[in-house]
Amino acid sequence: MSPVLVASPFTGRYVVDPDHSSFGFAVRHMGISTFRGSFAEITADVEADEHGALRITGAAAVESLSVRSPLDLRTHLLGDEFFDVARHPEITFASGPAQPAEGQRITVPGVLTIRNVARDVVAAGTWTSPVEDPFGGVRAALELTTTIDRRDFGMTWNMPLPRGGDALGAEVEISAHLELLAA
Repeated sequence: MSPVLVASPFTGRYVVDPDHSSFGFAVRHMGISTFRGSFAEITADVEADEHGALRITGAAAVESLSVRSPLDLRTHLLGDEFFDVARHPEITFASGPAQPAEGQRITVPGVLTIRNVARDVVAAGTWTSPVEDPFGGVRAALELTTTIDRRDFGMTWNMPLPRGGDALGAEVEISAHLELLAA
């Protein structure tokens, strides 16, 4: 059953509040746990059209990668076997129109670009209606996730485990938790 579309709770344009937002990833490690990373420098712009559909664009500065690990792992991830920050300093996303649905659900089709490789993805999640903040501004929120195969973006590095399997999973969950300010 398809979700029932609702009148868009958003009107006009919103920009990300980077202090209250996050963009990150999670991937299986050694087949037993989940490794997580995030990007500190993100931008996002959400525009509601006259029909209430949202268009979302965003970017993350790859150099702002943060991982809980020794420095050499961060250096490896920023290198050419993974994000290749020297040649590809940004991860970007641009959506097609996305209509908020009943129950605060939203499905967002778009194009994700990592390492200059663009792939169609569908992110799903929730929206939160705009509220006035104590400082006279208006805030809203989107929380979205999608899963990609990192190999589709040229990140093919792996290491075999002694008893079979790979050290690093291929599927990567990407999540964006965006607190937005009316522009």
